[in-house]
Amino acid sequence: MSSYRQILYHIVFRTKDNRKTIKQEHSRELYAYIMGYIKNKKGVLYRINGMEDHIHILCDLHPTEALADFMRDMKSNSSVWMKETGKFKLFNGWAEGYAALTYAWKDKDTIVNYIINQQEHHKNETFEEELKRLLEEFGIVYDEKYFP
Repeated sequence: MSSYRQILYHIVFRTKDNRKTIKQEHSRELYAYIMGYIKNKKGVLYRINGMEDHIHILCDLHPTEALADFMRDMKSNSSVWMKETGKFKLFNGWAEGYAALTYAWKDKDTIVNYIINQQEHHKNETFEEELKRLLEEFGIVYDEKYFP
């Protein structure tokens, strides 16, 4: 018998010190870079979007990729790329850590739409409120020291 699996990761990570350093006029280039990174790791990107201080990704990682290694390398590589392009002049790195939530395939379109609508969504909810809500929905206990 072959092995089968489907794991949708909704990954959320933010800039260092929550600084608004991902300018929208260059965000598409950053998203394309991250898309290429995921593809090179044999993953599938379903949606990426974000705000000036954080990014949401919905993807499926290849089973040979450990999530922690994938995130460490993706953040490191994208950070170097952002600094080298000169288009993200205020960017000083990604914050430590990330949130990675798993969803069932039947929830894919709901999460894709949630990620697409980030700009509209954040008119009513801060990033900190959003992240706390997501963590609470998954029963994840978080440390308040990471929420300034």
